[in-house]
Amino acid sequence: MATIKRFEEIKVWQEARELAKMVYNATSQGVLAKDFGLKEQIQRAAVSVGSNIAEGFARNGNKEFVKFLWIAKGSATEVQSQLYTAMDVGYITDAEFKTIYEKAESCNLLIYRFIRSLRSSEYSGERYKRMVEEV
Repeated sequence: MATIKRFEEIKVWQEARELAKMVYNATSQGVLAKDFGLKEQIQRAAVSVGSNIAEGFARNGNKEFVKFLWIAKGSATEVQSQLYTAMDVGYITDAEFKTIYEKAESCNLLIYRFIRSLRSSEYSGERYKRMVEEV
């Protein structure tokens, strides 16, 4: 397995970036753009997905990384829930809902697979490697 050197190389972070872009595009137009509460909440949740993936990566240990991945997964699910509200009140179309919802679902699936992969890995990060070498 190739070593990831930068968080930008992580496929799920790339997907999260796309999710945030889609959310920002949807919330910058129409009635939703004027509903500051829902708009800001869904934007924060969308941004949180990629941010937590990046922050977890920077922690440089699998156990902490997994913790941040679970938070990112929760944020992706939060986006999905907020999309229902936006659709239910007529702020977004069924097609917009479906497209963004599916992107959030893709993020959720990739995050879960990544968590499973990290949990089964024997390598626990540079920091832990250094600690063992120093002892």
